[in-house]
Amino acid sequence: MLHPALTPEAVAVNTGGAAGIGFAAATRFARLGLRICIADLGEDRLSRAAEALSAASPGGAANVLTVAADVSSVDEVRRMEAAVRQRFGGIDILMNNAGVQPGSLMFGAAASWERVLGVNLWGVINGSQVFAPRMIDRGRPGLIINTGSKQGITTPPGDPAYNVAKAGVRVFTEALQHELRNTPGCQLSAHLLIPGFVFTELTAKGRTEKPAGAWTPEQTVDFMLERLAVGDFYILCPDNDAPRPLDEARILWSAGDIVENRPALSRWHPDYAGAFADYAKAL
Repeated sequence: MLHPALTPEAVAVNTGGAAGIGFAAATRFARLGLRICIADLGEDRLSRAAEALSAASPGGAANVLTVAADVSSVDEVRRMEAAVRQRFGGIDILMNNAGVQPGSLMFGAAASWERVLGVNLWGVINGSQVFAPRMIDRGRPGLIINTGSKQGITTPPGDPAYNVAKAGVRVFTEALQHELRNTPGCQLSAHLLIPGFVFTELTAKGRTEKPAGAWTPEQTVDFMLERLAVGDFYILCPDNDAPRPLDEARILWSAGDIVENRPALSRWHPDYAGAFADYAKAL
């Protein structure tokens, strides 16, 4: 069973589509007979991805478009949207997946913060605002899938710019779905993809073999498609290290910091680390 938007000849746009989760999703869409546009940076990466997608698609290269675009620029996103409409006539699925994670420090370089927020948060906002109005006007089932992160929910210390961006993606996508479901005649829905530990270019950090705890991008996309079929908004993916009950414990504890008036990020506070461990075991 698949979501009704995922039909042959529908049009899907995947940002960050040359590798990782974005490429895995584009490959699944291509095999289903969808027409595909992937957007990313790096002509060589785009060319290799296009060749693989053409081989996977029943329609071959005619069903594949690549666009070199920096999603932090709304002008480049507008150019991408126009190119897709010119080639395929419209858009049914938008996967705002492009992301960077160069690392950040609380008092680190402003340029690093600006790049992370520009791609990871503004890329999602730009894509949704540019694509959604015409997707709504098509009057057919459609999807906007925004790639968030568990780090945007439990916000562990160590990479504050990334956490801030992904927390923003969550809040933006919630607001987007509220807007869409209250728009008369709209058959477009938004969904928040929350991957677990996935072995990609972004997470490899010099490793060439997948760690045992990680999922592959393909496993993540298969899980995403299953949850889209049943209508989940929050697509909370497990991995080989963190089953859903552990994710739930971490998320509930994080919310409990506010309700219980504990110190910020109490899970990592020396006075509360033991209490969290006991709490997680009890669930």
